[in-house]
Amino acid sequence: MGHCCTVLLIVFLALQQAAGFWLFDVFPSSFKTQNKVSNNSTPPVLIVPGTAGNQLEAKIDKPSRVHWMCYKKTDDFFTLWIDLNMFMPIGINCWIDNIRIVYNRTTRKSSNSAGVSVRVPGFGQTYTVEFLDNHKLSGYFNNMVTHLVNMGYVRNEAVRAAPYDFRVAPNEQEEYFARLKKLIEDMYERDQQPLYILGHSMGSNYILYFLYQQTQAWKDEYIKGFISLGAPWGGAIKTLRVLASGENLGIPLVSNIKIREQQRMTTTNPWMLPFEEVWPTDHVFISTPLFNYTRQDYQRFFKDIDFEDGWFMWEDTRNLTAGLPPPGVEMYCFYGVGLPTPVTYIYDDQFPNADPIDYVYADGDDTVDSLSLSLCKRWRGKQAQPVHVKEFRSMPHMEIVLNRKVINVVQSILEGRYGEEDSTLMN
Repeated sequence: MGHCCTVLLIVFLALQQAAGFWLFDVFPSSFKTQNKVSNNSTPPVLIVPGTAGNQLEAKIDKPSRVHWMCYKKTDDFFTLWIDLNMFMPIGINCWIDNIRIVYNRTTRKSSNSAGVSVRVPGFGQTYTVEFLDNHKLSGYFNNMVTHLVNMGYVRNEAVRAAPYDFRVAPNEQEEYFARLKKLIEDMYERDQQPLYILGHSMGSNYILYFLYQQTQAWKDEYIKGFISLGAPWGGAIKTLRVLASGENLGIPLVSNIKIREQQRMTTTNPWMLPFEEVWPTDHVFISTPLFNYTRQDYQRFFKDIDFEDGWFMWEDTRNLTAGLPPPGVEMYCFYGVGLPTPVTYIYDDQFPNADPIDYVYADGDDTVDSLSLSLCKRWRGKQAQPVHVKEFRSMPHMEIVLNRKVINVVQSILEGRYGEEDSTLMN
């Protein structure tokens, strides 16, 4: 039955591709892998993915189950994100119960659901960020890594990845950051040169937080530069819509309200609410017949959507990168502009249990507004290291990882040619 469901879903996903189903890249990569040996002439690269940008695995021995068709116990770890069967009507309930976290207001800590162990596979390897499922349908960093391999990089040696539990905000990730620091030092020792860290979306925010914890001497020794793609430096307004009424990301057969159950069970979503540094106090993010919510109304917002834990999660994480001081390393900040991006979601009296009925748009990359994306500009002249900013016209938030033009610009950085032939670069 499970195999049959998977086959049907794969066919359905192929039909959905033209509709912009962002989670799945069913077309073969345009970059052909070649067997080359790195000559150590270019610096090593470490990739930190965005939210939901790497695989997760789980092992269960649960006291109860939410549906009789759900597994109660497994002998070994299985794929939790992404398992295509989870998108089926029964599978979604099993998956939500397995992937959810439980937040404790007293300890201000989160934990897995009772009887569930979750782990991040492939730390230091690229497979877990190249494709998010074992069928290799959900392509993410595959084009980027394959291109680096064609340049002469060797997977899991000169180009590596640092996946993480994207359900949990940085304030509870001490073990991850310790492993990340050691991985960077190991890569430095292997190649005898500092490396580039490349982050996408929320992964760049993770990197920024990590760099704030390191001494300047350490950064000077180990980090060649920081390449960020589509970073929501000041949070993302879309997060409010996700927490209020859900966003199924184009997943077929799954309603926004159903996926909302899982989206409220992370501490990273409250962390990504719009920061104080971006929007004026009177900007309305959510408009309803009864109330207009600004960044001064987060506590009421969480109460009104019946998710008061979210307020405590936000309090725990709101100051993790407060003030956005510069990272202290050479910075390459790339993001998309020129696409309509919602900055106000308008609901009717069914709020929060129905989709928005209208939107107010501003400039951005279709997911994050340009005010948040461009906050890296403020670091110019505020640190000793250069800060390079490049805006890609009409570049969607997810496509920036896959786009050939962007990948070629990344190559120019690695080869020390950045800006030589591009007069549009702003340094």
